[in-house]
Amino acid sequence: MKKMMKATLAATSVSVALAGVAFDASAEDKKILLKVPVAFATSLPGLGTPIPKVAEQIELVTNKSIRMKVYEPGKLVAPFEILGAVSAGKINAGYTTAGYWAGKIPASPLFSAVPFGPDAGEYMAWMYYGNGMKLYQEMYDTAGYNVKVMPCAINPPETSGWFAKPIEKPEDLQGLRMRFFGLGAKVMEKLGVSTSLLPGSEIFPALEKGAIDATEFSTPSVDTRVGFHKIVKYNYFPGWHQQSTIFELLINKDVWNKMSASQQAALNQVCKASMADSFAEGEAKQFSAMKENVEKRGVKIMQWNDTMLNAFQGAWDEVVAEQSAADPMFKKIWDDMSAFREDYKLWGQNAFLPRK
Repeated sequence: MKKMMKATLAATSVSVALAGVAFDASAEDKKILLKVPVAFATSLPGLGTPIPKVAEQIELVTNKSIRMKVYEPGKLVAPFEILGAVSAGKINAGYTTAGYWAGKIPASPLFSAVPFGPDAGEYMAWMYYGNGMKLYQEMYDTAGYNVKVMPCAINPPETSGWFAKPIEKPEDLQGLRMRFFGLGAKVMEKLGVSTSLLPGSEIFPALEKGAIDATEFSTPSVDTRVGFHKIVKYNYFPGWHQQSTIFELLINKDVWNKMSASQQAALNQVCKASMADSFAEGEAKQFSAMKENVEKRGVKIMQWNDTMLNAFQGAWDEVVAEQSAADPMFKKIWDDMSAFREDYKLWGQNAFLPRK
């Protein structure tokens, strides 16, 4: 079963990662304090909870030669300013997601979430054993950003939206104002939706005041914390736009280059362990949130029909063609990911039991 594969992958990743950090920090390692503003509240499960755990673990495995101070969204740097601030050295690190930089780096959402894209296992396979990591760093380097990037958490599939009424055909989307993330927003725009990318703290007020009609944000456990169910009751699945989502730790490259090899290895391995742990946390916390949504909050769990999924897929194919034609780096990354996924199909289509 595919879920069993995912659990095995996560457990294996933890073992490998922890084995990699089983060393003592050198007495010569200079002490480093990483001030880490985050894009998501650390109270949000799977979305914001990983980075405090990373901060705790990196201090332990480096014998306090690296410490992290985590700042809640907006306390040090606004979420959408993290990349520029880290690159310029205004702060030395940040925790966010690459999809927030689409306006500056068109290819960046490919390292965050891909519509109809890989789930967590396949995504990590491409990142760590394909060309993903190399291209991830190359993308920032080519765009002129002075950062070292590490994937440091990954989420399971998200819900694909909260709506005030059922959506049964593409025409039902026409004219809606919706908060939407990443490349999926471009798909929704092709179907007549007016999209905006609001940070998490601004979504509920916008929905409450009628500035937007619908929204997507994260997984059920996170969306429940934010409270979308208080206003809109139709929660749609599957999350075609985000079958998995990667979150990144950005470190100013000058700071990174001054670290010892052991400190760099520790950060790499602790982030790899966080990838496994965050995925496991995300998988574990969704069903209880969904059950409570239905039984206590009046939420209606909806499944996209084939007409809608085909419409989303058709619009996505158009978006990919346009983005590839407009941006060479997008095309380079997309072509590499697509080639990996084409090869992966032989395994993916034969190895796993069908879902029931």
